[in-house]
Amino acid sequence: MKHRNFKTVPKMIFGRGAFDQLDDVLMVERKSADDYVVFLVDEIHKDKPLAGRIPQQDGDMLIWLDVTDEPKTKYVDALTEQVQAYAKAHKNGKDPVSVIGLGGGSSLDIGKAVALLLNNPGGAASYQGWDLIKNPAVHHVGIPTISGTGAEASRTTVLTGPDKKLGMNSDYTVFDQIIMDPDLIAGVPKNQWFYTGMDCYIHNVEALEGTYINEFARAFGEKSMALCHQVFLEDHPESDEKLMMASYMGGQSIAYSQVGACHALSYGLSYVLGYHHGIGNCIAFNVLEDFYPEGVATFRKMVAKHNIDLPKNIMKDVTEAQMEKMIRTSQGLAPLWDNVYGPSWKEKVTPELLRGLFSRM
Repeated sequence: MKHRNFKTVPKMIFGRGAFDQLDDVLMVERKSADDYVVFLVDEIHKDKPLAGRIPQQDGDMLIWLDVTDEPKTKYVDALTEQVQAYAKAHKNGKDPVSVIGLGGGSSLDIGKAVALLLNNPGGAASYQGWDLIKNPAVHHVGIPTISGTGAEASRTTVLTGPDKKLGMNSDYTVFDQIIMDPDLIAGVPKNQWFYTGMDCYIHNVEALEGTYINEFARAFGEKSMALCHQVFLEDHPESDEKLMMASYMGGQSIAYSQVGACHALSYGLSYVLGYHHGIGNCIAFNVLEDFYPEGVATFRKMVAKHNIDLPKNIMKDVTEAQMEKMIRTSQGLAPLWDNVYGPSWKEKVTPELLRGLFSRM
């Protein structure tokens, strides 16, 4: 039996005020006068105090990201081309010494994807899958300003392409450095805070109850789950620090296990109806009490405690073509269903099963 040899983030800084050490981190990479850095930053921070704290130097690029929609392969390709055009015009075609993703899960995923594509030609859609990336990425740093997705810890960058929603899953995707500063996640709008945090909670439920579970994944998943309970059921005074660590540990748990039924359904919702990942997960998880009875019961307590108004009856105007596309998208995620049912999953994950679940949303 061969065990997975997976890569984790080699360098990380954690703590309030840690963002101020980004300049020190980048100075290690800046070795000559024409070295430059690309900052890819969620545009929500454009007119906020954080914008003034970005350690941008002469010659660096700062691009404000539009993450209204889930990241698309064509958007990542356009950003990569923008960086390459700048490099050709001003830097003799030289790559940046680092790419910084600053924001939520979408911004982190875009940072990872651009860093990969600068060294891997052909466009993002050609790398959607497992271990298709051939060359190491440009040095890249992830700095979350909202916690829950685990994007800071994971080996994937989830993108919506012309044919599917699927990550660029690779050891080269993993960040070289992350900076986790709990000060940066203060003041996130409540619904967004909840939906993104639930991505972490649902990761843990799916990993801990899946067929892929082992003691490595269980250790991280159980601790992450306990932290989620403290944040979403107990209103712990240090909830920002705890949520940030829950997100990271949930991402670590998934590295040696897998997500499950909720994420498979959520990918269908996102790809066809455009729901963001966090809210899509919540809509899907709410109908999965037959799969995860205890997890769904606790989730509903969290929803009630925080007065979250989950979208309901979202399928009322869905066409048959859209329904079939959602079913195909969800059914195609083999590793996720294998984690739910084991090798015989194809006998159980029928179009009828998926149609029934989607119809209840």
